[in-house]
This record gives sequence, C-alpha cells and structure tokens, in this order.
Amino acid sequence: MTDELKVGVSEGLCELRFDRPARKNAITTAMYAALADGLEQAAADAQVRVALLCGSDTAFTAGNDLGDFLNTPPEGGEAPVHRFLRTLSTFPKPLVAAVCGPAVGVGTTMLLHCDLVYAGDNARFSLPFVNLGLCPEAASSLLLPAIAGYQRAAEKLLLGEPFDADEARGLGFVNRVLPAAEVEGHARAQAAKLVALPLSSLVATKGLMNQARGSWVAEAMQRESESFGRMVREPAAREAFSAFLEKRKPDFSKLA
Repeated sequence: MTDELKVGVSEGLCELRFDRPARKNAITTAMYAALADGLEQAAADAQVRVALLCGSDTAFTAGNDLGDFLNTPPEGGEAPVHRFLRTLSTFPKPLVAAVCGPAVGVGTTMLLHCDLVYAGDNARFSLPFVNLGLCPEAASSLLLPAIAGYQRAAEKLLLGEPFDADEARGLGFVNRVLPAAEVEGHARAQAAKLVALPLSSLVATKGLMNQARGSWVAEAMQRESESFGRMVREPAAREAFSAFLEKRKPDFSKLA
C-alpha cells in the first residue's frame, strides 16, 4: 500500500489519482502495485462501471522514479510495473484519463490503453526511452504507429522530444484539449455519462473494438519486456541513468 496513489470508488466511478506532488507524481514500485491492485479490484467490482486516471492540474506523472527503478529494477513477469501494464491493457470497463502537466514515458504510453483521454493546454508528453538507452514499453511500439502512423510514431519514439497537447490530439490519442482547470471536471462529466449507460453494452463494445488487437498487444508487451530487461543492464542505460543522477548530459559517443 502507498499514500502516493489515492484510490476511491463513488457513484460507479473508480478514481486512481497520482498524489506525489514533490516528485511530479513520478511512479514508484509501490505505486505500480497499487495501480494494478486498484484496476483489478475495479474490474471485479460490480458497482464500478468506469475508471478514471488522474493527477493534479499541474502534473499527471513524470514517469518512472529513476532512483526507485535503479534500486528495485523489475524482475520477471510479476513485477508490479508488468502487472500494472497487463491489467491496464486488459481492463474490460471504460477507462478515462485526465492529463495536465508532464506525462513522461509510461505517463504517455498508458494513455494508449485508455478509451477517452482529455488533456490540459499545459500538458507535455514525451517518450524518452531511446534517450535513456532503453526501448518502448506498454506495447507502444505497436499501438503508437497504429494510432498515429509509422513516421509520426517514429519521430516521437526515436527522438524522444516533448510535444504538446494539440500535437497529441493530432496524433490521435487525445480526444480533446481544454484549459487545465477544466480538464478533470470535463473528464468526470464524460465518465458520468458512461456510468449512466448499460455496463454490459459498454463492456461488449470495448471488447469488440479490442478483440483483434488483444493478442498482438500481449505479444508486443512480451517482446518489449525482454528487450527492456536486457537493455537496462547495458552500457547505454547505465550511462543515461548516471548522467541523470549526476545532472549532466549523457555521452553515448563511445558506445555502439
């Protein structure tokens, strides 16, 4: 359990809120475990019809907490981060996200599994996996090209440069951009509309839309996990992490 992820259920909505403001909601192993537990419970709870992922109006999540990641790297398929990604990708009920401020790494890739994503005009997305000597995760190597087209996905995944909410909407994984102060209210209003609809129809419709890609997503996650697990131990990642902790620019010039 952790106090840095708040989980609550009210009027058919399960809210999962990042609450670690001092670190811009960077995600720890304990937070991944709480996310997985919260989604599993929401999937099994007949009173829950919709889930909402949110942070604050200044930060969704800065992605992995690199210090925590280095101290407790994910080992095996039951590592909390892998369990969260599997649970997220197979969550059967509507999943809504309200995104403001930074959405880094997994903060962006998790949105590819959401059904409705609303972003603030202050949202900043980035996929800096290559910059860290790593590779994509959460099946983003499959989903982002499918949603955005190959070249646009390649630009984001290969360069890892930040982009804004309007560009994210143009790429196809954000439904609407609003002033930051209005994002969560709008997401909740949309979730309330879903709560009022027949759950069986919502689940069936989501299941039908995802049926064709389900096995592909699982296979992509497995391939990514294998590559990620190997690369995190290689020189490029060690240099990237050392540079981050030492607050310097990494030097990959002597690495293959």
